[in-house]
Amino acid sequence: MFKLISIIRSTVEQRKGWRRLADGVETMIEMTTAQPVRHPSPTVKAERLAFLIFERPDLDRAVRFLVDFGLQVCFRSEEMVLLRGAMQAPYCYRLQRGRTARFIGFGFEVSSSDQLRLLADTVPGASAVEPIPDPAGGRRVVLTDPSGFRVEVVHGQALEPALAHRNPLPLNFNGEAVRIDQTQRPPVQPPEVLRLGHVVLEVADYQQTSGWYCAHLGLIPSDVLLLPDGSPAVAFLRLDLGDQPADHHTLALAQGFAPLYSHSAFEVVDTDAIGMGQRVLHERGWRHAWGVGRHILGSQIFDYWQDAWGDKHEHYCDGDLFTSDRPTGFHPATREAMSQWGQKMPASFTRPKMDLPAVAALVRNVRRSPDLSVRKLITLARLFG
Repeated sequence: MFKLISIIRSTVEQRKGWRRLADGVETMIEMTTAQPVRHPSPTVKAERLAFLIFERPDLDRAVRFLVDFGLQVCFRSEEMVLLRGAMQAPYCYRLQRGRTARFIGFGFEVSSSDQLRLLADTVPGASAVEPIPDPAGGRRVVLTDPSGFRVEVVHGQALEPALAHRNPLPLNFNGEAVRIDQTQRPPVQPPEVLRLGHVVLEVADYQQTSGWYCAHLGLIPSDVLLLPDGSPAVAFLRLDLGDQPADHHTLALAQGFAPLYSHSAFEVVDTDAIGMGQRVLHERGWRHAWGVGRHILGSQIFDYWQDAWGDKHEHYCDGDLFTSDRPTGFHPATREAMSQWGQKMPASFTRPKMDLPAVAALVRNVRRSPDLSVRKLITLARLFG
């Protein structure tokens, strides 16, 4: 009871307060919307971001990029490919054959079958608890979030043992030399991806979508970027693992004009792995998106690459870890808030592809969504290109 009261009080207090950004300037900023906030009693608390789901018309081409990126194929059929990282897990990437290239959704893991049944009985539109039709087995509940993304909540998948991978390279610092009479020669090969870290989505119905993840999966806002009117531009949501540290964000939601995949991020061993990944992906002809640099919110050292269909994938290392006690931070949304150092975020990184379906979605959602207006879209375009 005392912890619940503390969470509610913290949420109220953190909606308004001083926040110090990377340039050292303190700014008073206040959120004027209801979401995103920590939910006092979520339906369940997800424990892990399990996998991404993509449809691709050319599985071979999709696999080539992902293997060059550092993932490893662990199952393949005519209609599906599963890929994994080096850490103990069934898989973290599911490719399904489809007529068009599109992002379908993603999966979260929970700790018990009881939590699956609770979701099935509680969340509107949830499927029944059902077997998972892939080699990892287990059971799932299939949900659809308010923006239309598929969310599979799973339990009981068979774990594959961890794969061998190199340790972080020992580094010499002034006054603390640990590498004597030895050279630094990391292997010239795709970096060993350890695990899936997070996914970032754009949504039109921002309030409903962010509230849904906090209410049903127990995600906690770590940091929120606010527009001048006090509405959120981006929220970084993390898992609630109690006293166990969790990644600064597992899911990030950005205000957009339509439901869109922005990017996904995969942890690698160290900064040299990021640099070697850049070399290998460049030499093999893949398109670079942004990096290398270090983010401000989350602190990750990052590098972004695009697959054959332009979908962005991030290598990262050295991210922030928060327990559930860490309160939410609120910050003004600026292009400068995206990174501490490195290449400035190019306008192409956030610029959507404006084909006829995108224009139709923009017009439809500006008319329909309470979170959108022409003025807000102009503000977002000026801030992020």
